[in-house]
Amino acid sequence: MRRLWFIGMVMVIAAVALPAAAQEGGSDLDSRFMGDPRFPAPEFPTGLDWLNVPAPLTVEALRGKIVLLDFWTYGCINCIHMIPVLQQLEARYTDELVVIGVHSAKFENEGQTENIRQIIRRYGLEHPVINDSAFVVWNTFRPYGVNAWPTFVVIDPRGNLFAVQAGEIPFEAFDRVIGGMVNAFDSLGEINRQPLEMALEREAAPANTLAFPGKVLADAAGGRLFIADSSHHRIIIADLTTYEVLDIIGGGRGLKDGSYREAAFDTPQGMALRDGTLYVADTYNHVIRAVSLAERTVTTIAGTGRQGYERNISGPALQIPLSSPWDVEFGEGDILYIAVAGTHQLWHLDVAAGAVSSLVGSGIEGLKDGDFGDAQLAQPSGLFYRDGVLYFADSESSSIRAADIRKGMVSTLAGPVFNNLFEYGDRDGRVGDSRLQHALGITGGTDGLLYVADTYNSKIKALDPATTEISTRFGLGGPGGFRDGGPDAALFDEPGGLDYADGRLYVADTNNHAIRVIDLAANTVSTVIFPNPEALLIGGQVTVIGGNAALGEQISLPEQTVRRGAGEIVLYINLPDGYKLNPLAPFTAEWTVSGEAVALDEANRVQRIAAPELPVRIPVLLAEGRDLLHGELTIYYCEAVKEELCFVDQVGVDVPVNVSPDAAGTEIRIERTITPPELPGGGL
Repeated sequence: MRRLWFIGMVMVIAAVALPAAAQEGGSDLDSRFMGDPRFPAPEFPTGLDWLNVPAPLTVEALRGKIVLLDFWTYGCINCIHMIPVLQQLEARYTDELVVIGVHSAKFENEGQTENIRQIIRRYGLEHPVINDSAFVVWNTFRPYGVNAWPTFVVIDPRGNLFAVQAGEIPFEAFDRVIGGMVNAFDSLGEINRQPLEMALEREAAPANTLAFPGKVLADAAGGRLFIADSSHHRIIIADLTTYEVLDIIGGGRGLKDGSYREAAFDTPQGMALRDGTLYVADTYNHVIRAVSLAERTVTTIAGTGRQGYERNISGPALQIPLSSPWDVEFGEGDILYIAVAGTHQLWHLDVAAGAVSSLVGSGIEGLKDGDFGDAQLAQPSGLFYRDGVLYFADSESSSIRAADIRKGMVSTLAGPVFNNLFEYGDRDGRVGDSRLQHALGITGGTDGLLYVADTYNSKIKALDPATTEISTRFGLGGPGGFRDGGPDAALFDEPGGLDYADGRLYVADTNNHAIRVIDLAANTVSTVIFPNPEALLIGGQVTVIGGNAALGEQISLPEQTVRRGAGEIVLYINLPDGYKLNPLAPFTAEWTVSGEAVALDEANRVQRIAAPELPVRIPVLLAEGRDLLHGELTIYYCEAVKEELCFVDQVGVDVPVNVSPDAAGTEIRIERTITPPELPGGGL
């Protein structure tokens, strides 16, 4: 074990001083860059879900490759910081290195394969990922030092363990070690450069008009809705009443100032508006941007473009590095507060003076109340200011907290009250008893309440800061979904941000790629439909218009009587004239039954078919009795002429089935007639 620990430490030291012999092919080359044969890497356990590859991989089959295991969980900011480092390594060692993400989830919601699939698409991951929600792989490697997120394990081309190291590791350290390993094993002819067969999740998903929107800002005075279209790396300005797209800020991914079209962002999140200027937390660029709405220009006003690590620092705003700023909010005067998620702190920026300083939090990740300097925060990600108090969603502690600016004290208003980052759940009540799950967003209404995006519970909750009572307003919990309606029907999927204006909450429903609107008086949820969706197209790619009225619809069909024996579910999809199925986005169906009369093989429970032949037929085995067949259908279709604009029909179907020996047929017939949505403004 000591050897593994020592070599793991070399990964960091190597960034500073790699011995000349290792760089020049000296005699000690092999010993420095080869694992110890006494520690062969354990084989991956079987029975786990693998993503981005067509089939599970094995350590044995990866002989000849350098393998880098990344033990991570997707809400962890330190893990997020390592994504660009891994992507840089993959670009440099395309044929020699295989990165495998071992996703060992902290939160229950993070352990669902479908949510991991979403995060792979959101972050653009193109390497294999294992869903290790039960910590099977983690525990297999635990004896070698895997006990934190992130932890990295390097396996040499002979399948031997080479290094184990926890924490954020710079590219330069990895580069020298992996480069040395490539040279060593290349000299022996033991590097396998055959490309790995991949089945990328991003290729199985259609583009949407929005891509994982993180935050939203409602400007009641100006009649505008600002949307952080985070994974499209742009800001959208829409009309607050009609939702017509008025403008788009940002022309691609990067860090570039200039006009709306010239400017580039990298995963923008929170926004604040003051005197005609929109301030943006440009999260993965580690900067704050100022958008002049009159001059239509973007300027960087804080941060250097590099990730910062200093916790207690102040100085000129453009000379102090930030670390993943996730939200911004104005307080009194020219003070802009920043949720600096990467260092677990709240900072403030004096916009007029151009000076930035850390303000709240010691920088130690934790849940500890007290004065600003001693308090411990855990990845603050949402801000709301009112009457001298800065309220914040402290995501990794699953709590809502308050920083009293005048008193210099932090207190907790919802969630646990002791220093335990693993106390989470979904329970209404008062502080100490209530539980949240990785809440990312917070805002306030004129009723004095705070509204919370309880992200991993896929709920919107209301918090009374005076009594600390928090209660669910919308969202049914459990796995995320997409459905409009009242409190007993509406569904969200990991909402990341929300804002209040004129009795309505505007919600960035992140995993649904949509903006939802909660009318607090009517107690209903609706979905924003852009009347000019063509304005949101990127490069003419086929794009699915979000906000279809059919999304999340549930229908019940009359009972069908069929004969026992071999049978079929037969699905008929009826499209109107001028429309066709989208050949690039797969039709999907997931089937479940409540009894034993209708039996589906495991292989037939889920269909995922590009351009399916109609009708779709699914074999079943029918036994005498009654059952309830439930299907979740997702059907992508396009206008035949304007093929780049497509729609999605998502519906749940319940079919009561009576299996009788006297019935005539064995076909369970389901017919879906699709009606395209009526877009405001008369269509496309």
